[in-house]
Formats: sequence, structure tokens, C-alpha cells
Amino acid sequence: MDSNSDKQQALDRRYLRMAYIWAENSYCQRRQVGALIVKNKMIISDGYNGTPSGFENVCEDEDNKTKPYVLHAEANAITKIARSHNSSDGSTLYVTASPCIECAKLIIQAGIKRVVYSEKYRLEEGIELLKRAGIEVVYIENEIKE
Repeated sequence: MDSNSDKQQALDRRYLRMAYIWAENSYCQRRQVGALIVKNKMIISDGYNGTPSGFENVCEDEDNKTKPYVLHAEANAITKIARSHNSSDGSTLYVTASPCIECAKLIIQAGIKRVVYSEKYRLEEGIELLKRAGIEVVYIENEIKE
């Protein structure tokens, strides 16, 4: 491996660790997910799973099921870009859990070119869609298990 790919791998691990720290902002009990969008070595957006702005910070219903209107971390990071003057075109998304198919569609449309994730989800259809769209998908095993 050349030093450039070593450097990239070190950066990937660092940004992924930051995404895990960002996930701690989530009020969700079942699972906390964090996401960062990085372009030219700058974090241009961030997100974590949770309810839309102005809603109560409770993600689960009485049966401990995730409420249908909870936003995923990737969706929050991508929609935050839409409200800023930044562009996610050509960027890398770091996310603690593998994207679902709905988030994969948003990632493709946002022009994100790389996705680095750490926890595999039982459904692989989001990852498969990203690969089909020509997006580089990198899995890095979670080294930060509590």
C-alpha cells in the first residue's frame, strides 16, 4: 500500500471516530447514528438520527418502535447542506451505520462520491444501490466498541 492510501485510511478512521462522537447527540434509545460530510478535508455538514426540528426529542413510541418521522443521520446531514451555501458534490460521507435504501437514494442525488461506514445493517440494499451508482463504498470495522 502506498503512503497516499495509508493517509486516506488514517483520515477515514479519524472521521469515522468523529461520526461516532457526533452520534452521541442523538436522543434515540434503540440506536444512535452519526454522519459527517467531508469535502477537501473540511467537514461541511453533520447529522445524527432524530426527530425533525421543533418536534419532541423522543424517537421511539410506547412499544419501543422507532417513530416513522425520525430522520436518519445521513438525511439530516444532506438536508443541512441544502440550507447552507455548500455543495456535497464530490464529497465523502462518513456514517456509523450502513445506509438504508432511502438514504442511499439521497446520497446518490446529493453527488456524494464515497461512503465510509462501520456497522453493517441486516439489509444490504442501500449499499448495493450505492455501488450500482458507481459510488465508492468503504467498510471499516468499528474499533470504538464501548
